[in-house]
Amino acid sequence: MKFGYARVSGFGQSLTEQEAQLKDAGCHVVYKEKLTGTNADRPEFQAVLNVLEAGDTLVVTKLDRFARTASDGITLIRELMARGVAVHILNMGVVEDTTTGRLMLTILSGFAEFERDMIVERLAEGKEQARRAGTLREGRPNKYTPQQMAHAMTLLDAHSYTEVERLTGISKATLTRHKRKMKSESKSK
Repeated sequence: MKFGYARVSGFGQSLTEQEAQLKDAGCHVVYKEKLTGTNADRPEFQAVLNVLEAGDTLVVTKLDRFARTASDGITLIRELMARGVAVHILNMGVVEDTTTGRLMLTILSGFAEFERDMIVERLAEGKEQARRAGTLREGRPNKYTPQQMAHAMTLLDAHSYTEVERLTGISKATLTRHKRKMKSESKSK
């Protein structure tokens, strides 16, 4: 049996075109939802996965309708193939546990690897540009502003660490670390 799955990202978008394509492809039942692909909790998609049995075919208009990335799609296709379920991606073809299907999966794997490499490359380029511009900030952001820390350091002149912690909410460990950092910066000048 052929089961269709249609998804659009926004509530303002229409499922009509995808539904028509899936019906034309011979789908008896079409599961549909309006959710972003980044949302891992897609109830209709889970529902169609739960009803698929060996010999069934899952039909989608494009790979990105059921997978966030090509590698997610490949993982899912492999799982479905292991269950004896074929996947028909209308703009690509049928991916099943045959010589041609495995070739398609290999090609998809190549694209997934290419996609990952391109993302890594773009991130590295962006970091390098930010580093050159002096705007690269790695690590966790500071919890307290420089003004809050300066105020706490001023309070330490007249109060104990415990009192300053109670007054400002800044932990003793953070106060101590900041004071040490200030001392090392003043020594290096």
